Amino acid sequence: MDDIKLDIDGQEVCARSGMTVLEAALEAGIYIPTLCYDPDLEPHGGCRLCIVEIKGVSGMPTACTTKVADGMMVKTSTAAVNKVRLDIVELILADHPLDCLICIKNQQCELQKVVAYLGITKRRLDRTANERIIDDSNPFFTLDRNYCVLCQRCTRTCDEITCINAIEIINRGYESHVGTFGDKTLMESICQSCGECVMRCPVAALTIKDAVQPTREVETTCPYCGVGCSMLLGVRDDKIVSIRGNRQNPANKGQLCVKGRFGIAGFVGSPERLKTPLIKKDGEFIETSWDEALKLMTDKLGGYHKDEIGVISSARCTNEDNYVAQKFCRVVLGTNNVDHCARLCHAPTVAGLAQSFGSGAMTNSIGDIPEAECIFAIGSNTTEAHPVIGFAVKRAVRRGTKLIVADPRRIHLVRFADIWLQHKPGTDIALLMGMMKIIIDENRYDPAFIEERCEGFGTFKETLSGFDMDFVEETTGVPREQIVAAARMYAGGDPSAILYTLGITEHSHGTENVMALANLAMLTGNIGKPGSGVNPLRGQNNVQGACDMGALPNVYPGYQAVTSPEVKDKFEAIWGGNLSLEKGMTIPEMFDAACNGKLKALYLIGENSVLSEPNINHVRKAFTSTDFLIVQDIFLTETAELADIVLPAASFAEQDGTFTSTERRVQRVRKAVSAPGDARADWLITCQIARAMGARGFDFKNPSQIMDEIARLTPSYGGISYQRLENGGLQWPCTDKDHTGTPILHRNQFTRGKGRFIPLKYRPSEELPDEDYPFLLTTGRRLFHYHTGTMTRKTDGLNVFMSEERVQINPQDAEALGICDNDSIRVISRRGEVNASTEVTTVVPVGVVYMTFHFAETPTNILTSHAVDPITQTPEYKVCAVKIEKDGG
Repeated sequence: MDDIKLDIDGQEVCARSGMTVLEAALEAGIYIPTLCYDPDLEPHGGCRLCIVEIKGVSGMPTACTTKVADGMMVKTSTAAVNKVRLDIVELILADHPLDCLICIKNQQCELQKVVAYLGITKRRLDRTANERIIDDSNPFFTLDRNYCVLCQRCTRTCDEITCINAIEIINRGYESHVGTFGDKTLMESICQSCGECVMRCPVAALTIKDAVQPTREVETTCPYCGVGCSMLLGVRDDKIVSIRGNRQNPANKGQLCVKGRFGIAGFVGSPERLKTPLIKKDGEFIETSWDEALKLMTDKLGGYHKDEIGVISSARCTNEDNYVAQKFCRVVLGTNNVDHCARLCHAPTVAGLAQSFGSGAMTNSIGDIPEAECIFAIGSNTTEAHPVIGFAVKRAVRRGTKLIVADPRRIHLVRFADIWLQHKPGTDIALLMGMMKIIIDENRYDPAFIEERCEGFGTFKETLSGFDMDFVEETTGVPREQIVAAARMYAGGDPSAILYTLGITEHSHGTENVMALANLAMLTGNIGKPGSGVNPLRGQNNVQGACDMGALPNVYPGYQAVTSPEVKDKFEAIWGGNLSLEKGMTIPEMFDAACNGKLKALYLIGENSVLSEPNINHVRKAFTSTDFLIVQDIFLTETAELADIVLPAASFAEQDGTFTSTERRVQRVRKAVSAPGDARADWLITCQIARAMGARGFDFKNPSQIMDEIARLTPSYGGISYQRLENGGLQWPCTDKDHTGTPILHRNQFTRGKGRFIPLKYRPSEELPDEDYPFLLTTGRRLFHYHTGTMTRKTDGLNVFMSEERVQINPQDAEALGICDNDSIRVISRRGEVNASTEVTTVVPVGVVYMTFHFAETPTNILTSHAVDPITQTPEYKVCAVKIEKDGG
């Protein structure tokens, strides 16, 4: 609320308490010259160009550091003020190139604007500078110190926004310049290439390589992780030429990671994109027409019994794509055999939180993170898997939030942690139950919250007797003092927030891990308020939405059970047909059925299962055992190569739709460029197949109509429409057109009524190291790539940072095996072996090795276990036994 009035250059300006004079002036449309100011950074006053005169104040204070006061009278452009500014700028120009017409920042340069404002038309002082070193080492951007004005916006960004501190002003006086530790190149530094510094540089000191000025920008949502970063795709000549974050979006506030900023144009515009349908004849793919492809699919799919067909949808596709896919499976094929990759990652989240709270989703919002007094990050390599949330966590710690990190590896976030619990992989239940026992024993729990809002506490409390500190310490490998300290710190936070990802869910007891976290939050009353909650960070752009849309074998859209006759009647009333009351098969069950000859046809959309599933050899056998395999994708992936027919899909940048982010925020995806060749949107392809098979209800003309049908059938999406989303995203539940969305779940009561405490027991992982296979392999992501590399490996710059799989191994283990850094090794499990090079590092503990599945040349999932969580069938990617052999040894 405007409650302060001041006079700026004779104009009455209304301002809010806490604003600076510069902010008030800018909001009122009054220009004050500045080079060091940025709205995302703390006031600095370094350039001294925003000096003003204020009645009753001596000297010339900087407007960016001076708070407004009622009745203040400010002069921004007196002769004395402009004389000082002129002197400052002339000194800058004496050390600055004047090639403005051909400079990449021409008409976007803030120094150019200041010069024009001051009326400078020539360089008055002789240029004194020698040529400064240009750092061209980074594949995405250049640091040209000849243009640098030492405003420190880049160094402050790296400190205040990303908390990476890769660059700083080094040396003093005339030798001052932006540099890295030891004045090495950017590529030799800890720079993570997010580009945040580049976006804030006011001149041409930091510029994106081969930059092209866009002719228009299209607002859309990032297709990588689940943060839901809003971005503006710059387009020229039907190509993506620039990307910048949308500062108005509450999730990312304009920030992007290296993949979001630099890893999109490469795959969208790749010449390897599929452009026309392909049919395999005599073992070779030949191009065909859509008519021929549709006829073949219609003839083949119509010949199978409903129990012989399955559909695998994708978390990388839009809500509309997933909705149509599951509707097609149920209405046209007559089966609930539909699933998607949440089965491999966050199915335990859906199942676990639904049992505990009644809703299987992130309880709070990303914007809540700064409000937590304590953050407990467990099984979450946040800075690499969800970098923008990682920025937020680190900033919160800088402001005083306590941080507990529980992870077997010394991940980057450990550097910021107050307590690091380095537990053995797979021992999460023991750790969490041990913490809860301490909280109860020391009377640090919230009995009022439990009494009023929960049930089952008594039975749960009894099960804690099996988790004394001797057992917990021995099982987890964490010293009891650290467990006690962590329990006290979490319980003492008012509020405390839990962040977790696949380090919790991808276990044979993943659902129980999730329930344990729910128990911990309820025990301390950390549910239903800002800065608290149980917050699963979704790994893919639309894994939340794909679940919401019912791309699961047991639920329709909105998690409405397929076994309910009432729900069946509801959907039949809109869809028509005769829907099944039987649960369908999960992905692992489909693959088993295919291997056994029971599943004969698969329609796979946007998944590269040959690299992403565990026990790849089993997956290959499943695909080759099917009679008919349809793969719909943007590239001829390793999985598509096994298909009988391949359908070319449009990428996110070539279609309209929506994604639902990890914080339940439904956001628009907008078409920015044309799809290559005859590629089509996934929803349109599926609708065309359905219509070719004689089905009704698939005559959507655009995805907006699909969302309207989703809203009719899905209570939590009831108030969501494209018209409303034009004003920004909405967080479900959003039940009607007047509902503003729900940033925090379970405020007054849980979705299920009362929160349910669930008794738990510790179960070891299914396959642990032994004499024959002495190492524990755990898997995950690295910052510069994503999943099977289908998208990120199309960007040359990302391959510069990581071009091959490197197995992280502890120096003690490496020495025992006679292995050095970058040696070639074989990693062998009971299911197969792969070759890779080594990264000898203390990031992993003794006895543990770490790998990703980003590289087809090293298909890590040949090694991983076929063991699954019995409740959700989610594979145990995080624990399996391997042995290491040096190549040639």
